[in-house]
Amino acid sequence: MRVVVLGAGVVGVSAAWYLAEAGHQVEVLDRQPGPALETSFANGGQISVSHAEPWANPGAPLQILKWIGREDAPLLWRFSADFQQWLWGLRFLRECTPGRMRANIVAILRLALYSRTCLQQLRASADIRYEELQRGILHAYFDAREFAHAVPQAALMREYGCERVLKNAAECLEIEPALGGSRVSLVGGTYTASDESGDAQKFTAALAEKCAARGVVFRFGAAIEALHSDAGELTSVRLAGGEQVRADAYVVALGSYTPLLLRPLGIALPVYPAKGYSATISLADDAVAPTVSLTDDQHRLVFSRLGQRLRIAGTAEFAGYNTDINAARCQALLARAYDLFPRAGGRDSVEFWAGLRPATPSNVPLIGRSRYRKLFVSTGHGTLGWTMACGSGRLIADLVSGHEPELEAAEYRRGF
Repeated sequence: MRVVVLGAGVVGVSAAWYLAEAGHQVEVLDRQPGPALETSFANGGQISVSHAEPWANPGAPLQILKWIGREDAPLLWRFSADFQQWLWGLRFLRECTPGRMRANIVAILRLALYSRTCLQQLRASADIRYEELQRGILHAYFDAREFAHAVPQAALMREYGCERVLKNAAECLEIEPALGGSRVSLVGGTYTASDESGDAQKFTAALAEKCAARGVVFRFGAAIEALHSDAGELTSVRLAGGEQVRADAYVVALGSYTPLLLRPLGIALPVYPAKGYSATISLADDAVAPTVSLTDDQHRLVFSRLGQRLRIAGTAEFAGYNTDINAARCQALLARAYDLFPRAGGRDSVEFWAGLRPATPSNVPLIGRSRYRKLFVSTGHGTLGWTMACGSGRLIADLVSGHEPELEAAEYRRGF
């Protein structure tokens, strides 16, 4: 079949790879001049199955209320007259019950575990390099209450196949000695040895080259304006300038912009942009910085070593489709980074970035066929787009091809 993929981020390019592998003729459209130049460009760099706990949990509503008005809050809700924002917020509150949280953790874990295996197989077969490290992920805790909260969550994840193991402070320092210089007292942590890290943009660009070598056509600078349908059948994609692109199947992987494109078709996706920030520090040879990827749950931050760079990323700002960089939030990232790693250096070489992560209220992504026979969706991955990209791509390729997926697909169709 001829398949058009809308979006050349890590989710879209991964879908293109598996579709081409399944024997389809694939074309990828993206408004940017190259792959992975928006949400996938400077994310946290983690392949983090261990990060399966959703934002929506029983303690979240009270915590968010405490953060209101703080520009440096880990999760900042900017109130607006946007109906979609309020609707998303109400759905988020509904997901905060213990039962829903548990179900969402399990759904996220299943896809993340599957995706990590797919990535490892793809990396071996395609021989792709992207500053990857297989040194695991350490969730470090500097607050006793946060650590106590992590204990049952780690046990649940172990129950479903993610070996997130409890560690005391001394064991954490053995795993990552750079924490020994922290100005904040370490309480303990959890360690998932099978998790990984790497540069998502470099991976996507390298995979796009491999896709092109297999015949995938990439059209960059192609701004998508609308989808057209007739008698309940999707007929074409209209590009800026009026060109109509037709195919046998369409995969929409436009991140936060997916619901804007699908709304005129009567498809209302529960996806809203959560702006995330990152700071990338260039490391001198004598810098003392982590080589194991870290997660600081208290501040909603992750730290990943990418060659001679340290990437600090995280937080969530719900401010619609605004992509402006907030200086206060950027400085909060750096302040925490230098509290934990005072000798990381490179203060004059920091690069800041912000991107819109497509978030569902449950943090469970939306993957599958829509009510239009030819139209497939892959979005809503939130902070785990890099973690879930390969699994999502393979799942979509199976669904487009009419094959029985290895992963149960029904739970990723909630909401559309």
